[in-house]
Amino acid sequence: MPRPTLPCVLLAMIIGFNHAAAVAAQQFAYNGFKDARLVLGGQASVTKYGILSLTSSGSNISGHGFHPVPLLMIDREGRTAMASFSATFVFTAAPYSSSGGSPDEIMAFLFSSTTDFSGLLPGPSSSSTSSSNTSFFAIVLGADLNNTAAVSFGSAGYRYGSSLRYVFTPNYEALRLSSGRPVQLWADYDSRSMELKVTLASVHDPSSPLLSGTANLSSLLLWDPSAEAFYVGFSASTGDNNKVLGWSFSLVTKALPLDYSLLPWKALEAKNRMLKDLVKWLPATVSALAILAGVTAACLVLRHRWRKESAQAQEEEGWAAGLGPRRFPHKDLCKATKGFSSDQLLGHGGFGSVYGGELAGSGTRIAVKRISSDSKQGLAQFTAEIVILGRLRHRNLVRLIGYCRHKDELLLVYEHMPNGSLDRYLHGQPSLQHALSWSQRFHVIKGVASGLLYLHEDWEQVILHRDIKASNVLLDAEMSGRLGDFGLARLHDHGADAHTTRVAGTRGYLAPELCRFGKATKATDVFAFGAFMLEVACGRRPMGVNARGEPLVLVDWVRQVWASGSVVYAMDSRLQDYVADEAELVLKLGLLCSHSLPTARPGMRLVMKYLDEDLPLPEFSPDYLTTTDAAYQVLDVSPSVAISITSLSGG
Repeated sequence: MPRPTLPCVLLAMIIGFNHAAAVAAQQFAYNGFKDARLVLGGQASVTKYGILSLTSSGSNISGHGFHPVPLLMIDREGRTAMASFSATFVFTAAPYSSSGGSPDEIMAFLFSSTTDFSGLLPGPSSSSTSSSNTSFFAIVLGADLNNTAAVSFGSAGYRYGSSLRYVFTPNYEALRLSSGRPVQLWADYDSRSMELKVTLASVHDPSSPLLSGTANLSSLLLWDPSAEAFYVGFSASTGDNNKVLGWSFSLVTKALPLDYSLLPWKALEAKNRMLKDLVKWLPATVSALAILAGVTAACLVLRHRWRKESAQAQEEEGWAAGLGPRRFPHKDLCKATKGFSSDQLLGHGGFGSVYGGELAGSGTRIAVKRISSDSKQGLAQFTAEIVILGRLRHRNLVRLIGYCRHKDELLLVYEHMPNGSLDRYLHGQPSLQHALSWSQRFHVIKGVASGLLYLHEDWEQVILHRDIKASNVLLDAEMSGRLGDFGLARLHDHGADAHTTRVAGTRGYLAPELCRFGKATKATDVFAFGAFMLEVACGRRPMGVNARGEPLVLVDWVRQVWASGSVVYAMDSRLQDYVADEAELVLKLGLLCSHSLPTARPGMRLVMKYLDEDLPLPEFSPDYLTTTDAAYQVLDVSPSVAISITSLSGG
C-alpha cells in the first residue's frame, strides 16, 4: 500500500498474529498516572505531574507503558475470544508526516500478548529485537503504512452536530495531531465491528465515528487457543511529544468517562505556554532582526548607489562641461511629453523618434528627439548634435535648447517647429501637398541655402552637414525653412580637409565621389543641396520610379526634360502658379549643383548670389551636365569605406 499523503496525521487499525499469555481484570480508569503502577519500558516514564511520557527528545528511541495486569479474554459462553472492549484516552502526539519528521515516528494504543513487544510496529526497534512469539492489535496514531497490513486508515478529524440537518451530512473538522493540543480518542468493539472517534479534548463525544469497519479480533485468540489474555497500553517511537494524560478501559461495558478535573492539564499547559510564547515571540524577534538586516542592507545599497551616481554625475559633468546647451532633468522631459505618449509623436527619423511637448512653468513648446537605442551612431550622433548645433545661431538653423542623458537614454531638446517638416508638404497627405505655394518653396530654398552658407563659410569652423534633405528641413510659424538634424555633421578648420571616411547620408542625395571615396567635403553638401532644390521644385523624390515602374534618378530626368524642350516642364504639376524665371533658375542651379564632377559645382556663397539674383546664372547646356567620369556610379562603393546610408522612406 503506498504511503498516505493526507494533510492530517493518520489513524489506523492493525492486526498481527503469533503467540499469547494469560490472566485478567475487566475494567479500570486512570485520571492521570501519578500513583499508577504501570509496566514501563524503553524511554517511557511518568512525570511528577502524572503524565505518561512515552518518549523524550532524540532519534532512534522508543518507549511503552502497559496496565500491569493482563486482561482475560472470555466471551459470555466461556469461550476464549475477544468479545468486546471500550476505551477512551487523552493524548498528545508527534507523529510522522510527509513534510517533515521521520517515518519511524508513531504512537499506538495496543493489545499485546507480552510487554516485551519491540518490533511489533514500524519503528527504530523493529530491525533486530523482534519477538517471534507475539500477537498484537494496534490503533496507530500516525504511521508509515508502506509495509503494514492496515484494516482501515483515515485522516484525523471529527464530525459534529446532532440535529436532523446533520443526519446525512454532519460537519467535519480536520485535526493536526502534531499541533501539541490534547486530543481524545474513543475506540469501541462489539465482537464484529470497530468504531473510532477522535476530537479535541475540549469537545466531548463526537456525533459519528471517524473510522468504522468489520474486524474479527477473536482471530488473534483462535489462531492459538493458549492466547487467553492480553496486556493493554501504549507505545511510541522517535518524538518528544508522545504523552497520555488519562485513560479509561472496559471489557464488559462502556468505558467510564474520564474526570477532566483530575487530568494533569496544568503541567501540559505550562509546557505548551512556553512553546506558545516561543512561537509568539520568536517570529517577532526574527522579524525585527530581519527588518534591521534589511534596513542595514538598504542603507549599504543606497550608499553604494549614491557613490556610483555621484561618480557618474561627476563624469557626465566633465563630459558635458563644454557642450553649452542646458541640461534638462529627465522627469521634466517626461512631464512635458506626457511620458513620451504616442499622442505627442511628431515623427520618426533615422536615429529615433521626435515628440512634441510643453515645458512646465514657462509654457515653451519644444520638440524632443529620443535617440533610438539600436541606432548605430548612438552617443556619437548625440554628442555631435550638442557640440555643433548647441553653439550655432542662425535664423535658418533649428535651435538646440538642451539635452538629457539619463542612464541609457539620450534626448535632444529643440525649439518647436509648428509646421513640421518640408517632406510632409512635398510627399505627405494630399491636403498638405497643395498647401505650399511656389513663393513659399522658393523662400524655403533660399533660407536653407543661407543656413548652409553659414555652416560652410561664416562660422568659426567648417561644418559639413552630410544629410541635407527635405525631411531634415523644418518649417517655423512663418513657413521659413530651417535646416536641422546635425547627427551626421562633422566639423574641421577652415583651409583643412575633413578626415571622415564613412559614407553617411541618404540615397539620392549622395555625391558620386562620396560613394566612391567616402570623403565628405563642402562639394558633397552642395550636391545634396542641388538634389534638394530639384525635389522642391519638381515635387519628386531624388530617387523613385517612373510610370513604367523603372528606376528614375531625378537629376537625370530633369536633364532629359530640358534636353527635349523647356526645363520648366519638369516643375511640379500641382503648382498652379509660379514665376517662370525663378523656376528656371532653381531647376538649372539644382542641376549645376548636382553635377557629377565636384569641381563643376558652385560654392554656397556663389549659390546665394545666384538665388538673390546678385549674379546671373552662367549659360550652359544639358550636355554640359553629362560626363563619362567613372566617379558617377552611385552604388559603386569602395569596400574599404564604412557605410551609413539612409533610404528615402526612412526619413
